[in-house]
Amino acid sequence: MADRTRLAIDVGGTFTDVVRLTPDTGELRFEKVPTTPDAPTDGVMAAFERADVAPSDVVMFNHGTTLGLNALLTRTGARIAVVGTKGFRDVYLLGRTDRRTNYDITHRKPQPLLERYDTFEVAERSTFDGGVHQPLDTDDARHVAETLAERGYDAVAVAFLHAYANPAHELAMREILNEVAPGLEVTLSHELSREYREYERTSTAVLDAYIKPIVRRYLQQLDAELTDRGFTGRFLMTRSGGGAMTATAARDQPVNLILSGPAGGVIGAAALAPSLGQPNLITIDMGGTSLDASLVIDGEPVSHQGAEFEHMPINTPSLYIHTIGAGGGSIGWLDEAGALQVGPQSAGAMPGPASYGRGGTEPTFTDAALVLGYLGGDTPLGGTLQLDRDLAEKSLEPVAAALSLTVQALAKGMVQISATKIMGAVRAITVELGRDPKDFALLAFGGGGGLVAVDVARELQIPTVVVPPGQGAFSALGMLVADVQHDFARTAVTPLEGVELRVLEESFVEMETEAAEVLREEGFTPDRTQLLRSVDVRYAGQEHSVTVSYPSTGLDPVSAIEQQFSELHERQYGHTMQDPVELTTLRVRAVGIVNKPELPRMASRTDDGPPSLGTRPVYVDIDNPAVPYGLYERESLLAGDTVEGPAVVTEHTATTVLHIGDSLRVGDHGELVIDVSPTPSARTAKEHVA
Repeated sequence: MADRTRLAIDVGGTFTDVVRLTPDTGELRFEKVPTTPDAPTDGVMAAFERADVAPSDVVMFNHGTTLGLNALLTRTGARIAVVGTKGFRDVYLLGRTDRRTNYDITHRKPQPLLERYDTFEVAERSTFDGGVHQPLDTDDARHVAETLAERGYDAVAVAFLHAYANPAHELAMREILNEVAPGLEVTLSHELSREYREYERTSTAVLDAYIKPIVRRYLQQLDAELTDRGFTGRFLMTRSGGGAMTATAARDQPVNLILSGPAGGVIGAAALAPSLGQPNLITIDMGGTSLDASLVIDGEPVSHQGAEFEHMPINTPSLYIHTIGAGGGSIGWLDEAGALQVGPQSAGAMPGPASYGRGGTEPTFTDAALVLGYLGGDTPLGGTLQLDRDLAEKSLEPVAAALSLTVQALAKGMVQISATKIMGAVRAITVELGRDPKDFALLAFGGGGGLVAVDVARELQIPTVVVPPGQGAFSALGMLVADVQHDFARTAVTPLEGVELRVLEESFVEMETEAAEVLREEGFTPDRTQLLRSVDVRYAGQEHSVTVSYPSTGLDPVSAIEQQFSELHERQYGHTMQDPVELTTLRVRAVGIVNKPELPRMASRTDDGPPSLGTRPVYVDIDNPAVPYGLYERESLLAGDTVEGPAVVTEHTATTVLHIGDSLRVGDHGELVIDVSPTPSARTAKEHVA
């Protein structure tokens, strides 16, 4: 079984990325196929065919999908209801009373996923310490269940007060719902989050219920299709927290998939960091619809507990990823003041950019890159999609005429605007959090990452850009190294000084027992299982906490936690205090360890140097409208090769652009390491032409 193929498929907004790994040889094959939003299962099976592999030959299938996220964005999820404790019917709709846009009189809250008509309450009451103040009124619960059945809801979220401490009433409510309304999908809040904060826990349950029917249906159809074609391997889904989960677990808790789209690339970046000798990385993943920026610090992805979707909290661990609407399909348009904007609207997969020839007429980033010469009709996207420069220019002409610009000048402006937006995303996760971008290397991937990476790095004074192998499908590659992950938590607000360690140990053991059983049921033996303890700590009276690892046996837990907390609080918030410290949450991360693929080492060149495909004229500015950029094919480069800018490096799934003064060398695993010149390229363009 060890010699069978591993496959990862990442469904994006425009393209579906495919990575095929042959374990025996270490050979990696990268492919792209168009995303099929109306028939997602068909798109995945087309990806199998494009990778030239039968499901029966796949030992492990890693999958990432934006299906749940898209349902939320377009408000096309299930018709849902929420059931809460009597007297707390409006927890979800009231939310928090904070206002983040204090000076915008036109601001309106995002559209909720349900109306008050869809909220219900049941007489019951647990206490914060797990006691029962009022038993569940089963007659009341049955009446609510009958009403839900009569109204024809698709799913229901049950979120009782203090269910994190005592879930008995939620479990009893599910039994009643299953009896009275057997076709109803049920989400219990405590199964997603065993933490306090009533609104956050309710919001998480509502989001899960909203996408559960559509995600469950999709995964069941895909699983059945794979089984019919002989698939007997392990089927894993990428999760928001950076690990993987089995498809069965994903069907039960799809909320963990909402922010999973960009997670694969960050996982891959962390796995690649040791080979690069770059423990600190800024990652930018530019796909067809959006750009995702994230951090890897000391070889580990940065995660957080405060993820949100349109201001609706998701109280499960997630990677810290900043997303903006700046992708290859982002549309260029004029605002009411006549100023040029790019995105966040996207041409998506259909019709896509005008240059795709699928009927699109609006100018996009991809069309602009083609007009500039960054992309070319001689290098098909994904190996099959031939770009049409005439259609690209035609799409830009109306906007160019309105601004009295040439088509090329407009294209340059669109690319610069996109690069500026990306710089803002990078600043948001570095400068605005007290980190200096110069202390990082920039890892650029996705179909468009290599087109703008050196521009972004130069402006932020980042000295090095790294373009990983298979950059256009790197998120799918990252999925291949993702371990299965489950997170367990218990609220325990208590002062750190004088804490009863025996009580903490009992809580940890309880979670670890549950975690080990979950992993055992998923087929992981004890030697492939890892249980990691951590605690959330804050200053007494403060709102924000930091997560620190719980010390191993033999250390004084209190002093070790205090030391870690001070260091992390200083790093994250820029100061420490003399106030008492308190614990808020105990956590256990359960990891099922999968076999990790090793990137093959690339052969070194023995002849004179990398073969050139000639040159391509690239528009730099109005004074340099056709600067000859060297043209290279990445598949022809070998370890140790060097390329001096200006140059365009094309490959099967993406393109990388170097400007004048930039210098590239090929690493041992095929990564492109670019030393970024601090001098703006336009300044030396005339010298280059001369």
